[in-house]
Amino acid sequence: MSTLIPVDAIDLKLLDELQRDASRSNQAIAEAVHVSAATSLRRVKRLTDAGVIERTVAILSPEALGHGLTAIVEITLDRQAIDRIEAFEARAVAEPGVQQCYRTQGGPDFVLIAQVADMPAYQALAQRLFTSDVNVRNVRCFFSVHRAKSGLQLTLPAKPRD
Repeated sequence: MSTLIPVDAIDLKLLDELQRDASRSNQAIAEAVHVSAATSLRRVKRLTDAGVIERTVAILSPEALGHGLTAIVEITLDRQAIDRIEAFEARAVAEPGVQQCYRTQGGPDFVLIAQVADMPAYQALAQRLFTSDVNVRNVRCFFSVHRAKSGLQLTLPAKPRD
């Protein structure tokens, strides 16, 4: 959970560099931001401890690893009681093929991004998550034919936050 902490121009530069490529050494990131390695390390630890940096991951090529089918799935539940919503969400989050899970309002109850090998793998996922759940009322699925952009990089504020 993120705690609102003050971030200054150096923090914003560090965050920008980390979003570009967090695999670089602390020394390389410090040089890019024009601070010492110790300053960079201390500030990144502070941002991590405060939850501003949630985690550092490697972004893999789905196609290179045999996961070439991306499905964007809208789910509408029959009953929206909080226990039913939380139960479905827990099952979706636990499913390895589900890469992203969003609770939504004003339309479906959930939007999922799933990455699977092929159509039989999607059908198996759909059976586990949707067909076998009596509370799932409606499923709309869209299959990606081309990925033009994939990322999680946030636009950082132009000015530091006090």
